[in-house]
This record gives sequence, C-alpha cells and structure tokens, in this order.
Amino acid sequence: MIKFYTRTKKPHLYDVLAVALIVVATVIAISVISGGRYALLSVILFDAFFAYAIIRLITAFIGQLQYNPYSYNIIYYSGFALFLLFVLVTNLILTVKMIASPEIYGEFMMLSTLTDTAKTYMLISAPFIAVFSVALCISNISLIIHEGRKPSNFIGIVFSLLLIGGEVFLFTADKSASGSQTQVMIHDIFINLFAALYLYFECMVIGAITANAIVSHHEPEPDRDFIIILGCWVGEDGKITPLLRGRVERAIEFAEKQEKLTGKKAIFITSGGKGSDEKMSESAAMKQCLTEHGIPEDRIIEEDQSTTTVENMVFSKKKIDAVNKDAKIAFATTGYHVFRSGIFAGHAKIKSISIGSKTKWYFWPNAAVREFGGLLIAHKGKQAVILTSLCLIYIVLTILAYR
Repeated sequence: MIKFYTRTKKPHLYDVLAVALIVVATVIAISVISGGRYALLSVILFDAFFAYAIIRLITAFIGQLQYNPYSYNIIYYSGFALFLLFVLVTNLILTVKMIASPEIYGEFMMLSTLTDTAKTYMLISAPFIAVFSVALCISNISLIIHEGRKPSNFIGIVFSLLLIGGEVFLFTADKSASGSQTQVMIHDIFINLFAALYLYFECMVIGAITANAIVSHHEPEPDRDFIIILGCWVGEDGKITPLLRGRVERAIEFAEKQEKLTGKKAIFITSGGKGSDEKMSESAAMKQCLTEHGIPEDRIIEEDQSTTTVENMVFSKKKIDAVNKDAKIAFATTGYHVFRSGIFAGHAKIKSISIGSKTKWYFWPNAAVREFGGLLIAHKGKQAVILTSLCLIYIVLTILAYR
C-alpha cells in the first residue's frame, strides 16, 4: 500500500514537456529534410514519447500520493494517463500499418491519426459513457423517490443528459461537413475543439473518481491525536441525520480500533455551527451522539462557529494548535466528500488523512457529481492553462493535416 505524506518533494513533469518539444522539433526537421519519406521514423518517435509520458504520469501519480494525496495533480495524472494510453495504442496500430503498407500509410495518416485522437476517444468511450449515464440516472431516480424532488436531487440526471448529449452531438455534427476545402477545415477545427473540450472534462471525471476512490479507501495509521468530524445539516427536529451519524460512527470505529492496537486515545473535534434552519449546532448534535456511544466529554472538543468545510478545517486547526501544534490528525466525512475536504484541509495547513464513511447507494452518485462540480470551479487558472493548451494543440494539428 502506498503511504501518504512520505515524500518531501513535489513531483514535477518538466522533463515530459522538454522531451515533447524535442520530439516535435525532430519530427518537423525529418519532414522538411526528407519531404515526408521517413514518416515511419516520425511515428516511432511519437510511440516512444507517448510511452515515456505514460510512465512519467504513473510515477508522478504515485509520487503525488506520497507527497500530498489531496491534490488536483492526482486528477490530471490519472485522467490523462488513460487518454495517452489510448493514443499510444492508436499510434502503435498505425505504426504496424505503415510497416506493412508504406505506400498507403504516410505522413498525412500520421497527422490525421493524431488530429482525430480526441474525437476517436469520445466515440470509443461512448458505450461506457452510456452505461455510466444510465446507472447515474437510475440512482438519481431512486434518490428522488426516497428524498424528494429538491432541485439538487436532479443534478445527476442533468449531468447524464449532458454526457449523452455531447456524444450524440459529435456523432451527428461530424457527418455534416460540406463545401470548399477551407469550409471543411473550419468545420473540422470546430469538431476537434468540441472533442478536446469534452475530452478534458471526461478525463477530469475519470481522474476525480480515481482520486476519491483512493483516498476514501485509505485508512490512516493508528497514531492519530485528533479526529475532526466534519458537520452537515442537522434535522429540523434537532435529531442527528443518518448522514452525520455515519460520520460520527465511522470516527468512533477508527478511534476504537486505534486504541485496541496501540492504546492511544484520540480526541474528537466536532466541527459545525448552527444554521438558521437548525435547532442546535452540528457540533452539539455530534457531541451528543459521541456521548451516547460512551465517549467521555473530556475527549470531545466542540468547534461550533464554522459554516463551510473550509471553516471546519480552519477553526478546528486553531482548537488543535491550542493543545498540540505537532498533532497527528485525521478527519471523518462521508466517502464522496473526502477528496475535496482533503484539499480544504491543505488550505488550512492541516496535513491529515481522511476516514470515509459510507452512505446509501442511491445518495452517493448524485452527491459525487456535486463534488465534481465543486472541483471544477476551483483552480480556474491551472485548468484554463491546460484546457487552452489542449485546444491549441488540436487547432494546430487540424491546420497541419490540411496543409
């Protein structure tokens, strides 16, 4: 098992960018000098680069887990590694064809294959997207039946329709090209741009699912001094909700296991204020639940001022620092919420590991989509750079293919 926070330096991929520039420059030089006669050599160079990039993404992924598992880089590394694997396989198939029939498969086919990678990836992944979307809709319908027709309970259905709609749009729009070569090129640029945008968000979905699955199933070492329990809504009747009870009981389960293994007793931080529609603070509701399970009050510290997950972390950190600034910390929350909560913990300078609690099967997918939406609206600068770069690559490739 990979241990978190065991690496002191953050992994970087500057070498991949440098190698990419060298390969592209070499391929351009080969094309100019040979007039396209050595296209096979260019394809082999791309094969080597894609293989190298995949290996580096995997090693960076592992290194990032060891450095800080709650990082956007985890999403990027895992999501785009899968896409690059597809590109490598596609390119290897072309390499075999070029060896077998060099008179048919030349430099143009190399450019055409690279240009179509985003579009082809979309079409090949369409069956998996369809299955995923149907499953998401089914869980969402079950959620609506059990929890009511609140607007937030329809997010999964809307997301499913967007995923399917994107695939249908590409399939139909890609067949509608007509007119002069310039008009067809503009059409193809539009199609490839759309595919690049879809590819980016598809990679983000895959990466987010992977990242959350890893951290939600990883349990901290049994040496925690404090366990922060993140709050959520308390029922109008003042009773703790099943979702919040699950977080509390998961924290107790870990603390009891730790005490049995090492004899170390963790202190619980119940974190969550009182909303306008709540009879008592989330912190007080969790404390009551803890005492009902036999946890003595001297092992419970209340943090009842926070209103968001970020504040949960920031205010809890102040409570912990007042007791022990070098404390080892874990935080307990629902499984779908652990990755984004870990990011917020990093913002609060808390080096902690999550303890994920389970929830009803029909509740998890819709909530996971909401979490993904929350991830998308953060780190806008980094996402803009990656998305813009991806779009520019496909624009240039499309223009070169027509030239």
